[in-house]
Amino acid sequence: MRIAATADLHFTPQPHAALRDQLNRVRDEADVLVIAGDLTNFGVPEEMEPLLNALVRLRVPVITVLGNHDYECDKQNELMRMMTEQGVKVLDGSAYERDGVGFAGTKGFVGGFGRGLITAFGEPEIKTFVRAGIDEALKLERAMSQLRTPKRVVVLHYSPIVATVDGEAPEIYPFLGSSRLAEVVDRHGANLVLHGHAHNGKPDGATTAGIPVHNVAITLLQAQKPPMVYRIFEI
Repeated sequence: MRIAATADLHFTPQPHAALRDQLNRVRDEADVLVIAGDLTNFGVPEEMEPLLNALVRLRVPVITVLGNHDYECDKQNELMRMMTEQGVKVLDGSAYERDGVGFAGTKGFVGGFGRGLITAFGEPEIKTFVRAGIDEALKLERAMSQLRTPKRVVVLHYSPIVATVDGEAPEIYPFLGSSRLAEVVDRHGANLVLHGHAHNGKPDGATTAGIPVHNVAITLLQAQKPPMVYRIFEI
């Protein structure tokens, strides 16, 4: 299977006409399109509607998770409903199988990596914050446990490893992902992990168990030579 992957479109109707044209090539190059979150800029239906019109015209299956921008106006449920009604597979602690490849996904959350991972100690506010990250890891656990396919792809918005956020300011590393997600991936096994969010990170890394992790934020892809709006993976 050929997977076209991108993230962080931050789609608004006017400035993205060129992006629509570039996405049209997907149908000739890939079997599915994965969008790893931040489809919209402010998370409103007025942004999602024209993006959906463009995605439907691609005539390839689209698999996605939401990103933090898609939650900005608290209309995430409406956005998910709009996508689902148009046939987009929205992964939110859920799984999707196609042609022997299983896709498991969730948004993920912040929290830090390795020894820098924040723990639930002290004030109730800290415990609530950490609980949100644990809940997202549990959602990924649930999604991965549903898969019965020989090949597995994990789709996240936040990074599960520090290597693919390298290039961002070190001060914001804890806000770009969480190693709790990588622990779940390594426990269940996968062929490929895709994420976004770290616009200035690195494109490639791996979990402790050696599972490939790729940052497909569109700003990072456009900085490559040649620039691209999606990256092709074959599994």
